[in-house]
Amino acid sequence: MSAHGDETARHRKTDAGNADAGKARRPWRRTKIAVACVAGVAAVVAIVGTLTPWPSAMIIRAVFTKGGDETAAEMDKHVPDTKLTEQLDVAYGDRGGDTTMDVFSPASATGPLPTVVWIHGGAWISGAKENVDPYLRILAGEGYTTIGVNYTIGPEGVYPLAVNQLNEALAYIDEHAADLGVDPTQIVLAGDSAGAQLASQMATLITSPDYAEIMDVTPAIEASQLVATVLNCGVHDLSALAQLDGIAGWGFKSAMWAYSGTKTWAEDSTGATMSTVDWVTADFPATYISGGNGDGLTWLQSIPMAKRLDELGVEVTDQFWPRDHEPALPHEYQFHLDMPDARTALQKTLDFLDAHTTR
Repeated sequence: MSAHGDETARHRKTDAGNADAGKARRPWRRTKIAVACVAGVAAVVAIVGTLTPWPSAMIIRAVFTKGGDETAAEMDKHVPDTKLTEQLDVAYGDRGGDTTMDVFSPASATGPLPTVVWIHGGAWISGAKENVDPYLRILAGEGYTTIGVNYTIGPEGVYPLAVNQLNEALAYIDEHAADLGVDPTQIVLAGDSAGAQLASQMATLITSPDYAEIMDVTPAIEASQLVATVLNCGVHDLSALAQLDGIAGWGFKSAMWAYSGTKTWAEDSTGATMSTVDWVTADFPATYISGGNGDGLTWLQSIPMAKRLDELGVEVTDQFWPRDHEPALPHEYQFHLDMPDARTALQKTLDFLDAHTTR
């Protein structure tokens, strides 16, 4: 081969090598482009998240919805075979599914029964009555009418819409007591997490005329009709909540922004009026209150609320666990009925209901 031919061959090999090197580098280029795109999207989400609570609220809702579905499935295994009468999706208002309730009572009932009205949790921005239906079926099997109530969550609804809706639900229950199997003289307000906050808020409205005036709400039922409350893993002091940092602080602050419609919820009437620890009176009904030792809200919210009620002379039945209890019991532990400690809490709840109602 001539020198010219050798040179040509060398050029061909070099070109081929450069082409192969280019092909080898292309996946890295694609990765860099993908990373840049993800970073760009994250930056946009971060910027949007400073202007509206919707992105954060939807992320939190997705996580809570998955957890709620799994917990309901766990409870389903513990629902007894007791035959129940069920009235599902009973409309108490005019906002579609947001203003509906599920009603359960023993099929053997021959008259009205003491009634547990349960407000579901979900950080005020997620959840639905179906999340607690299995638990309500368990309670109904013990001889109660139980009612799970929906309300408009944030950010679709802004505080105090949920409070007004729940008052409307109580009015409907009182008016239609006979059809629902409800003894209107024996109402128990109950809730978990954000639902416990709402249950305590409704109970405060009913038992404190001064608070009802501040809220500009006329309670739908009389204080004499409310015989007890059940408050599991609740929030009762919003100023303490506002001091949280880290992922928990971000979550709660995002949820409250979505629920209140304002970033200044901790500084205005929203946080103040939601903090029932500051508004309860000696007329607050007998209360069962509980929280898991592995749940920060127990130490920050439930125990201080129990102490405040006790200081006022309210009858308090609590179920708290030593700080080093094993296993550490998480938020909403009472629904994890595969755990012996959750079944202990269920029995204590039933004992409390039995002590404060007449069937």
